[in-house]
Amino acid sequence: MDAKLSIKLRTLPANPGVYFHKDKSGQIIYIGKAAVLKNRVRQYFQNIDAKDVKTRALVADIYDTDWVETDSEIDALFLEAEMVKRYMPKYNILLRDDKSSTFVRIDIKNDWPYVSFTRNPADDGAEYFGPYFNSYAVKKAFRYLRSIFPYFTKPNQQNLKPDLDSHLGLSPIDVTSAEYKIILRKLISYIKGNKKSIIKDLEKDMKKAARNQSFELAANLRNKLNNLRELNRRIMFGDKEFLDISKDLALKELAELLGLEEAPTRIEGYDISHLSGTNVVGSMVVFTNGVSDRAQYRKFKIRVDKNDDFYNMNEVITRRFSDKNVKSWGLPDLVLIDGGKGQLDAALKAFSQYEIKNIPFIGLAKREEEIIIKNGDDYKIINLPNSTHIIKLLQRIRDESHRFAISYHLLLRNKIK
Repeated sequence: MDAKLSIKLRTLPANPGVYFHKDKSGQIIYIGKAAVLKNRVRQYFQNIDAKDVKTRALVADIYDTDWVETDSEIDALFLEAEMVKRYMPKYNILLRDDKSSTFVRIDIKNDWPYVSFTRNPADDGAEYFGPYFNSYAVKKAFRYLRSIFPYFTKPNQQNLKPDLDSHLGLSPIDVTSAEYKIILRKLISYIKGNKKSIIKDLEKDMKKAARNQSFELAANLRNKLNNLRELNRRIMFGDKEFLDISKDLALKELAELLGLEEAPTRIEGYDISHLSGTNVVGSMVVFTNGVSDRAQYRKFKIRVDKNDDFYNMNEVITRRFSDKNVKSWGLPDLVLIDGGKGQLDAALKAFSQYEIKNIPFIGLAKREEEIIIKNGDDYKIINLPNSTHIIKLLQRIRDESHRFAISYHLLLRNKIK
């Protein structure tokens, strides 16, 4: 550790938060959370010889460290997960490749959803949050949140007799399916960082209950508000005061490369999967602010099976930008096609039939990782090193669209068997 970093680390606060270790180029190489930032970050530079080989390699690469304070360990837990998912630092992968990460699963489409934990998210229509790298910590956090947003932990619990959890206010009692889903949507909103709006809604409901002389309900809402305020102001990836998208190097550099006025907030990635023209499917994945947004994913079953990826891509893009789907899903700021000139051209021809603002389409060819852009009647090929922020981001989107397409294709094949 050089003298400049040593001086900087003396200003570390004794508060919870998330820290970002960086190398000489400014690349984030490791993200971690801490109950006490001052103690946790300094530990990296103490007793170096006693640490394992991977950690010693990380410490040797640390040139600078930044941090964000949070007001609770729960805040730090959620922020760490979002930041790791955004930047995919190499040492987070190296140091944790022997541990399975945990996801939170909520199937909000079910009449009576329940909250569970899994290490293997499936493409089953449910919403998944994570990954979280400390299973104990995330389960502890959700036990706390359950006292504020009561939920079921197993299917069909609404049909069972009241148990200890319901008496403790951890499971909902005497609510309809619609009322229960309102509670779960608030929990999901909280996870995504919308604490201020939740507090505002609870205050409004509490005042309304008091006016209606529903004093027991008003007291219950007051207790929930007090619990939320214990966490104070949540610093989260979605908060405007924390997130400045222009500071994200991948998105900023991508906007400059493509000549966009602003960094692309919503990027959609597309791919096709089939086996010799059978069970042909298309995938649409969405990355919001550089992070995968699984709730926005969509899949397409091609109506007529053909062993023709250009035809198949044309159909997917045609269906995606239909009036109905544009109204339901909105519009992207950028479209990434998995493939070369042929796939990109098929997508652009399908898109050209609609009178929609000029949304940029680019391709990412697998072999050389070339970025392909249509330039008039010709194509512009851009080659960037695999180590660049732009390529890493586009690879994540491309690989996710590929994975999502294959998983849907395999699902259809297995149904036939």
